[in-house]
Amino acid sequence: MFSKQADPTEDRSDLAATAPADEDIVRSVLAGDSASFELIMRRYNRLLFRVARSIVGNDSEAEDVLQEAYLRAFTHLHRFQGRCRFSTWLTKIAVHEAMNRRRRLRRLALVTSGGSGANEMVSYPVDRDGLEEASLSELRHLLNNAVDSLPSELRLVFTLRMVERLSTEQTAEYLSLSTANVKIRLHRARSLLRSWIDRRIGEESRQLYAFDGERCDRVVRIVFERLTSRRG
Repeated sequence: MFSKQADPTEDRSDLAATAPADEDIVRSVLAGDSASFELIMRRYNRLLFRVARSIVGNDSEAEDVLQEAYLRAFTHLHRFQGRCRFSTWLTKIAVHEAMNRRRRLRRLALVTSGGSGANEMVSYPVDRDGLEEASLSELRHLLNNAVDSLPSELRLVFTLRMVERLSTEQTAEYLSLSTANVKIRLHRARSLLRSWIDRRIGEESRQLYAFDGERCDRVVRIVFERLTSRRG
């Protein structure tokens, strides 16, 4: 049986100090308390949404990825043996689902475009003079566009390190990368985002890909509806 492990997300202000450990929740679900899985979803919705969004580059697609990842995790929950953090196990499932979704989207894009091979990455021009006078909401929009313009492998590392504020070691564990590779990708991402973003990546950047209450409730509801229909 697996042992309890510290989880990097459990020191967040939105989690109560007495919140049950992931492993305890897993045991409850495996014992038949399926409703406890909601605690897992609400605990990791924001992290996994940002991970999926970093890969697929679209809010609605990221939500779909999130649902599929939770369904896959619930179905295979008995396979979690505690050899890594539960958050790592869950994140890897989300990354796998997001990568598969991105590949399908690319194939679909090639078919619909007749194989033209058009560049999928949108370029977002930056008006430096305009930035100085931009309001906070405009700055947030520019930051979102700038991050979206990164290649997905750099965007994912940037999101985990600078938005989710995970350590280099945690990011490497989540993505099955070396710490050196994480550092290189983060350096490249920061370079591409230009120096003006580096000066502004504090609290504002952590609002990127926000997972609000309504969206969180929707994902939880849909996942449980799909789980119920499977049993039916």
